[in-house]
This record gives sequence, structure tokens and C-alpha cells, in this order.
Amino acid sequence: MSIRNRLHVSDRVQASLVRILQAVMVGIFVAGLYLGNPGIAVNAAVGLLVTLLPAVLERRYQFTMDVALVLWITLAMFLHALGTLPLPGLGFLSPYKAVWWWDHMTHALSSSLVVGSAYAVTRALQEHTEYIHMGPKFTFAYLLVFVMAFGVFWELIEFYIAVSAQLLGIPRVLTQYGLDDTILDLFYNTLGGLLVAIFGTVHLTGVSDQLLGRLESGSAKR
Repeated sequence: MSIRNRLHVSDRVQASLVRILQAVMVGIFVAGLYLGNPGIAVNAAVGLLVTLLPAVLERRYQFTMDVALVLWITLAMFLHALGTLPLPGLGFLSPYKAVWWWDHMTHALSSSLVVGSAYAVTRALQEHTEYIHMGPKFTFAYLLVFVMAFGVFWELIEFYIAVSAQLLGIPRVLTQYGLDDTILDLFYNTLGGLLVAIFGTVHLTGVSDQLLGRLESGSAKR
């Protein structure tokens, strides 16, 4: 039995939560424009666009995601956007600056999405072709290495964005807080990926099955 069934959280309630979080992200975007802070506005806008992707995929390609997965994606994007906004309860500092664990939490959530996507695609490819086969242990190791590599890639992006912003004299959209913070980010990236690799892959079979259907449909048309 899944956690949402244990908590008696219906699909309708989860869909409502998604819409509420999206509405708040619109508010964060407006607040970023009002404050003249491009970092807040850009992070909120990008996060909002990511949360709209499941609806676009369903409308254009009939690719349907479980509402719990959509809520998972939306929550990760919402917490990241909220983390950039100065809040009165924190002395008008953003959660990223005032709450020591906020950055670690958002990295863990984001990495869990990366691992979930990697698993869904990999499983679909394994089912589609006889040339790819990964046992459970190898799949676990593959997902772990994948999220660690992606974490390093993301940290490099943050570093070069910060350097470019400094050279061009423009506000930073993403911020790095030093080597110690980078190491902790990589640790929590790995932790988030590890939790999904152990507990979350069973909830991604629906996405994998739809990807498999797309692959087989494409092969049949050739």
C-alpha cells in the first residue's frame, strides 16, 4: 500500500495541492518582478514551466503521469522557488540564506526527480530491446552513479553561472556558497537518489510502461 493510500489522500486533493502550489509560484514570480530581483523571478518562472510539462505531455502526446508524481515535481520546484524569496519571518532573508537545511532539502528532492526520470527511461529501454539488460544490483549502482554525475554537472553549471554573472556585472540567478556547501550538495544529491533507488522505483512503473508503449509504437511504424 502506498503512503497516499495510508493517509487517505485522494487524487482530487493532490491535484488541488498542485494548483495551489502553482498559484503561489506565480505570486513568487510577481514578487520577484516587484522587488526587481531577477533571481527570484527566473527561478519561479522556470519552476512553474517545469510543473506545467506533465499537462503539456498529456495534451499533446497523451502521456499521462500519476497525479502523485506531478505533485512530487511541483513540490520540488515550489520549494526551490520559495527558497529564493525574502520572508518577513526570517528577517527578510530568503530560506536559502536563513535556514541551513533548506538547500540540502531542495537538492535531495531535485536529485530524486533526476533518478526517477533516469529509472523510468532505463526500464523502458530494457523492456524494448533485448540488447540492454540490467539486474537489480546493477540498476541500483547505475542510478547512484548517474545522480552523482548529474550532481557534479549541476554544481559546475552553478559555478560558471556565478562566474559569468560576476564578470558581466549582472545579478546571479544561481548562487554557490563555497566548497563546503558544494560537498554537502553532492552528499544530499546522492542521498535523494539513494532513497528513490531503494524505495521509489516501484511507483514509476506506470511512466516506464507508457514510454515502452511509445517506443514499441514507433518501431511498429518503421
